[in-house]
Amino acid sequence: MSQKTSTLAESRTEMTELLLPNDTNNLGRALGGAVLHWMDICGAIAAMRFSNRQCVTASMDHVDFISPIDLGEVAVMEAYVFNVGHTSVDVKVDVHAENPKTEERRKTTSSFLTFVALDDDGRPTPVPRLECPTPEEEALREEAVEARAAQLEDVIDRMENE
Repeated sequence: MSQKTSTLAESRTEMTELLLPNDTNNLGRALGGAVLHWMDICGAIAAMRFSNRQCVTASMDHVDFISPIDLGEVAVMEAYVFNVGHTSVDVKVDVHAENPKTEERRKTTSSFLTFVALDDDGRPTPVPRLECPTPEEEALREEAVEARAAQLEDVIDRMENE
């Protein structure tokens, strides 16, 4: 019997949030914790779409906030599955800030999250094999694998130079 497969495209998820005062700091910018929360939700949805299972967060890689999201802007989270293990699913999540008046859009952060698929009894369960049938999907997967490796190397370098 062959293992079930899912495609990167089947996992793609986009989520938006309007930045309101309850999710801002005293400077009128997004709280880091709120952004991490949105990233976790978006990543989990991508993992669940891919695996057709409930998924729980196992880890979130290093996160650098490179640009703020200001009060009144739209936070746009985009996620997709780029790698799988036996019961785990690796998801890339990118976050952009969008000014709804000017349509200006800028990258604010990205990270890699790992989720574990659960069966009906709450135990880890096998996930489908990842397929990337189009050149676009394969390019996204390769870009994510390379970016994650580079990010991990940067973190190691930072730790060694402290």
